[in-house]
Amino acid sequence: MEVKYNIVKLKENRTQEVKDHVSVEEPLEMNLRFKQNSSWHTENLSITMRTPGDDDNLITGFLFNERIIENVNQITKIEKQGDQVGDYNIQNKIEATINNIKNIDIGKLKRNFLTNSSCGVCGKTSLDTVEVIKNDKLNLSFPKIQKKIIMKFPELLMNEQSSFSKTGGIHASSLISDSGKVIATKEDVGRHNALDKLVGYVHRKKLIDNRSQFIACSGRLNFELVQKSLMSNIGVMAGVGAPTSLAIDLAKRFSMTLLGFVKNNSFNIYTNKERIIL
Repeated sequence: MEVKYNIVKLKENRTQEVKDHVSVEEPLEMNLRFKQNSSWHTENLSITMRTPGDDDNLITGFLFNERIIENVNQITKIEKQGDQVGDYNIQNKIEATINNIKNIDIGKLKRNFLTNSSCGVCGKTSLDTVEVIKNDKLNLSFPKIQKKIIMKFPELLMNEQSSFSKTGGIHASSLISDSGKVIATKEDVGRHNALDKLVGYVHRKKLIDNRSQFIACSGRLNFELVQKSLMSNIGVMAGVGAPTSLAIDLAKRFSMTLLGFVKNNSFNIYTNKERIIL
């Protein structure tokens, strides 16, 4: 979602008044409703700055990636709530009702998953909320991705990004097959939100096949992005930008192949080169 602003553009010492496309950023309060001891409870999960749209996929992906649910069928209802507010008449609250409470840690929920649009992990209130709820490593025998498919993804991503080409201020995450087909792409001002939207969407539509797919992101790769991809057992993750040290360490720990600085003629392999056909 983007809007137009009147701006003054300076180029080669000349100014011009033009209309510029700008990505919309609005807060979203995500709440969880569940039944415990015959009573219904509602807990606040997160307040995140996001690009409006795909809010149902965003909360679905968030619940799955944080392992509050183990599959999307445990969500029985998603409802937008609150008044339509602001300049764009947007509802900025959403509630998911789930039918399984096995993975709910009330104490953890009450510590609050506060996030912001640039980094999910850095907004969380304490490091003990950064947990990887995963016991098994990924199978190194798949997927197998040809180098030409990896180097093609920045172009694929740009073609898929409807808002980025207009605003230049939004992140994207794509699920791509080993043949170079884009399965799905989601966008958001927050890179972690874009990935949550993607994960929520592909799980709801049953599009995941981790034997033949990889995830590609428009920016740098941090710990949280790797963590979210691991929750879907994605073996290869690639980014246009650089990975952080913690992202590399996490990928190495769980046998993920991590690729960075991907361009149309080069990329870096940081972990587990076995999956890349060179």
